[in-house]
Amino acid sequence: MEDKRAEREDIADLPAARVTHRRWSAAVIWVVPLVAALVAGYLIYGRFKERGPEITIQFRDGSGIRVGQTPILYRGVQVGEVTGVGLSKDQRHVEIKARLKRSAASVAREGSLFWIVRPEVGIGSVTGLGTVITGPEIQALPGTGEERSEFTGLDSAPAALELRGLKVVLRTSRLGSLQRNSPVYYRGVEVGVVQEATLSPDATGVHVHALIRQRYAPLVRANSVFWNVSGISLSGGLFKGVEFKLESLRSLAAGGINFATPNDSARPVEDGQIFPLHTEGRKEWLNWAPRIPLRLDRDEAGPRERGKDVAPESKSDGTAQKADAPAVKKGASSGSGKSTDKNSPFPANSGG
Repeated sequence: MEDKRAEREDIADLPAARVTHRRWSAAVIWVVPLVAALVAGYLIYGRFKERGPEITIQFRDGSGIRVGQTPILYRGVQVGEVTGVGLSKDQRHVEIKARLKRSAASVAREGSLFWIVRPEVGIGSVTGLGTVITGPEIQALPGTGEERSEFTGLDSAPAALELRGLKVVLRTSRLGSLQRNSPVYYRGVEVGVVQEATLSPDATGVHVHALIRQRYAPLVRANSVFWNVSGISLSGGLFKGVEFKLESLRSLAAGGINFATPNDSARPVEDGQIFPLHTEGRKEWLNWAPRIPLRLDRDEAGPRERGKDVAPESKSDGTAQKADAPAVKKGASSGSGKSTDKNSPFPANSGG
């Protein structure tokens, strides 16, 4: 009994506990979710701030295109991303919806070009190897027209991207080894590129559409001559031996065209002029060396201007014939290849 009494007395001597209620303890609990909500809101705001217009692009084939993974690139910089893939209403095309960045809103304009880049290995060219691991990508080339949201994609990349220049049509009986991106030479220097080849309107020949870069456009005159330098040319005789001719290794693989101008007396030609493409050149053509001032380098490349590739200087008379490629104006024969140029020092024909 005495022990219990002593224990009670000891407990009574202990100090009483003081309980303090803190009013701000409940507020501390909501600090973390509130900060998280603010950060999420800031990120969402930044995301919407970068959002540009939504566009729709139609392609014939959409294999490899993935939502949220396939980028839209311009000059190697991502300007958009694919947000949806589906079939068109007539089920003939693939409709790809993409969201552009606000800084790249100018891409959604009339005249813009889009094409899918995939790995491609051809004769004389290898392209798109970087997409073997990352998958296909969509390349863009902005136009300069009015704002637009629907586009039709190209089946392949256009030749001579963003280059302005003189477009000429070369008429020949057979295409041979010429193809897209085949080089065009002047005195051994590459001054242009082949854009495409089509049959003439009456199917009697082939029209090779070539682009001469803006800086070298003055080199093409009404009395200029073009000839095919594809492959290897061998000639020989009993006393002179074997003569071997090769323009370049690239022309051996992908074909090529050479041209020469006898003098600067003839007037410059306009966009869409037709010239005969000879099968081989003559020795005297290689000796022609007229003094023709070239334009500045800054004129060679620039923003793509729809319908303003070349500013015509004057109408030409002679060898060249005015035509809206690939069609030929009334009165121009696609198969004869005869030249009417009085200043031309040679007879021209489509077969060379």
